[in-house]
Amino acid sequence: MSFVEYSDLIQNGDVAIVYLGHDSMMPVKVQQGAQTQTRYGVIRHSSDLIGQRYGSKVTCNKGGWVYVLHPTPELWTVTLPHRTQILYTTDIATITMMLELKPGSVVCESGTGSGSLSHAILRSIAPSGHLHTVEFHQQRAEKAAEEFKEHRVDRLVTVRNQDVCKDGFGVTGVADAVFLDIPSPWEAVGHAKAAMKRQGGRVSSFSPCIEQVQRTCEALADQGFEEISTLEVLLRVHDVRTLYLPMPDFGPDPSAQTWPDAAEIKPPASVVLKTTTLPRETQGHTGYLTFATKPRT
Repeated sequence: MSFVEYSDLIQNGDVAIVYLGHDSMMPVKVQQGAQTQTRYGVIRHSSDLIGQRYGSKVTCNKGGWVYVLHPTPELWTVTLPHRTQILYTTDIATITMMLELKPGSVVCESGTGSGSLSHAILRSIAPSGHLHTVEFHQQRAEKAAEEFKEHRVDRLVTVRNQDVCKDGFGVTGVADAVFLDIPSPWEAVGHAKAAMKRQGGRVSSFSPCIEQVQRTCEALADQGFEEISTLEVLLRVHDVRTLYLPMPDFGPDPSAQTWPDAAEIKPPASVVLKTTTLPRETQGHTGYLTFATKPRT
């Protein structure tokens, strides 16, 4: 099992995602002889998980059942233990696209946080790329490094515990892209530029407040970055519903009286159709995404 490579069978030591429902999932470290308690009963790792295919339906001892899924960055985002506020898939998808990430890309990231974006970056740049991620908090940095090793992607990532605003990313002239998720990203713009390749690249910053965005954009312009733009991604999911609309009876159609059986034709009592309705609640503001390009030097 690896977060960037697919495996068919569940093995001892894997991290699997137990699916109880659309809004109820949890990660499980598969271990010989271990058990996992769910509301549907106990899952015994030795007999119920190890050797089974990912995607299998597992029956618990109380008669209920769950699915066991292969881990992906998207599933990890909704099940990971929160050490910080995290980025979710809506923003992550935009970031990976706008930074033009691809297999072989070298990326610098700060801060690592809970590793939500890090896992998505690693899948995008595998198998030959590399992620240099910087985390100011020592315990969070150590925990992130431990998770990367457990998820078998540690060969693709280097974790550094340092202040990116003072000490930079620890590399110079190697990055195709840089991502900043820190309280004062404008203080790290110079280090981001130094970490990027001479032939240029893309930089992105995530900030919840517009005042942070303003200062970051000013710093990017001062450092010679081009194509500076800021956007906000808001997700609105429409509910698909079946409606039954009654049809009014307007009486016989005079123009249709030429047909012998026209008088016997009756309009349908109702019409069945599919439609969408707006959600009652819409997720509000999460943060602003600022993007810029470093020109070739």
